[in-house]
Amino acid sequence: MALSRPRVSEIFATFPPYVRVRPRATAGPPVGGDDCGIVSPMPTPPGGFEDPLWRSLAVFRFASLAYVCVLVLRDADRFAHPVAAGAVLLAMLAWSVAATVGYARPANRGWPLLLADVTVALAVLAVTPWVVGRAALATGTPTLAVVWEGAPVLAWAISGGRRRGAVAALLLGVADLAARGFGTPSITGLILLLLAGVVVGHVARLAVTAEERLQRAVELEAATRERERLARGIHDSVLQVLALVQRRGAHLDGEAGELARLAGEQEAALRALIAGTAPAPATDRPVGTADLCALLGGYASATVSVSVPATPVPLPAPVAREVAAATAAALDNVERHADGRAWVLVEDEGATVTVSVRDAGPGIPEGRLVEAARQGRLGLAQSVRGRITDLGGTVRIVSAPGEGTEIEMVVPRKGG
Repeated sequence: MALSRPRVSEIFATFPPYVRVRPRATAGPPVGGDDCGIVSPMPTPPGGFEDPLWRSLAVFRFASLAYVCVLVLRDADRFAHPVAAGAVLLAMLAWSVAATVGYARPANRGWPLLLADVTVALAVLAVTPWVVGRAALATGTPTLAVVWEGAPVLAWAISGGRRRGAVAALLLGVADLAARGFGTPSITGLILLLLAGVVVGHVARLAVTAEERLQRAVELEAATRERERLARGIHDSVLQVLALVQRRGAHLDGEAGELARLAGEQEAALRALIAGTAPAPATDRPVGTADLCALLGGYASATVSVSVPATPVPLPAPVAREVAAATAAALDNVERHADGRAWVLVEDEGATVTVSVRDAGPGIPEGRLVEAARQGRLGLAQSVRGRITDLGGTVRIVSAPGEGTEIEMVVPRKGG
């Protein structure tokens, strides 16, 4: 058996799911092939919409530290150890610089830096009772962290959303209450931290979702433009040639007439492909399924007998189309090597569906399929066996010289 004719859908299936069209700098022809239309998919830019949030966090970190310095200068005379307060401020400044530099790179926005950020804030809160003094804290003096402790909460919220921000807010809020003393606690700071973590986390997730949708829209637009470019090129070349061959050979006999018929079929298939059209699903079956009997019934002719069950054999539409295409490829081989006389039998076995194609031709000599594959003639290997294997099914070929050939294709009802 020889290989079956190539189909347009098989050719276009090799293209990537989306491509980027790079505009030309001039109106002239491309130079050196570097300006062709098809290039690699568009990569997702690092950081994306989250970058402005991280920059805002850096501004908040230093602004809140400046506010802490003002409060320390105002209340230093009431501190138990005012010199130690200056050392703590220097440590907070050093960490603010380190955290800002670290968060500037998307690769560093992981757990090591996030945990270190919270640890530093907890350390500042832990030394607050000794530096400020319990007596001063009892009279309402702010802790050394005060609003600066909100920076780790915002960092966790930006990196992980509402839940992560809420966890950091609870952790630092409880530590702030412990530093003040649980005798007369004020939960206002804890509530503010929770609100900041939840709101900023929600905004961060919205930014990520918006970025993903924008990326999909850009990919879709690029794919649409490339499709239009290909359609123009195909219309100007391939379709016109196929139409010319079909018109010139429509009234010829023999192989010329057969070539004209095949050209007409491929022209119609190619026009439907570049137009993005597909047959509407029948109303008597669930959406997304196709009746295999109806698809294979179209192959019936004076030389091809199709036997199907009395009831429809519904399959997922992609599975049914692939089985029909494999059957068509088998019939093509029968037409070329067995005088076109063939019998097609469809059996619905519940979990599986079996399609058998039998002919009364000369049969396949032993080793012929291996030799054909070695010569690059992969009609049965790709058009039949490849399709059915991709669906999770099996193909069995029974043939002997002078006894005809039977190709049995068994596929699971839901496909592979």
